[in-house]
Amino acid sequence: MSQIIPTSIARREMEQGRPPAIEIAWSDGTTASYTPRLLRDACPCATCRERRAAPAPAPLLQVLAPEETLPLAVTGMRPVGQYAYAITFSDGHDSGIYTLDYLRELA
Repeated sequence: MSQIIPTSIARREMEQGRPPAIEIAWSDGTTASYTPRLLRDACPCATCRERRAAPAPAPLLQVLAPEETLPLAVTGMRPVGQYAYAITFSDGHDSGIYTLDYLRELA
């Protein structure tokens, strides 16, 4: 059985009420849209995985950094070998390596 791989990757800007997204067409004919928030919340880096696994802290008044007050966006995406992409977000986060299998799973 052959591996399902991306055949095209494109950035979709905000249009007709749809949020901006990364659209990936897969070799099996399906197309998936990934919003920046979906990708950022699912970041596979060790820091983000630990943060998601930690118990929720008591609610406090959160002070936001200036970059956190802006809409989240994907600002860069570069291939890592032939198996993954490193994604950079507008909040400065860039340590997650998204494997093709993981992106497919998120779809």
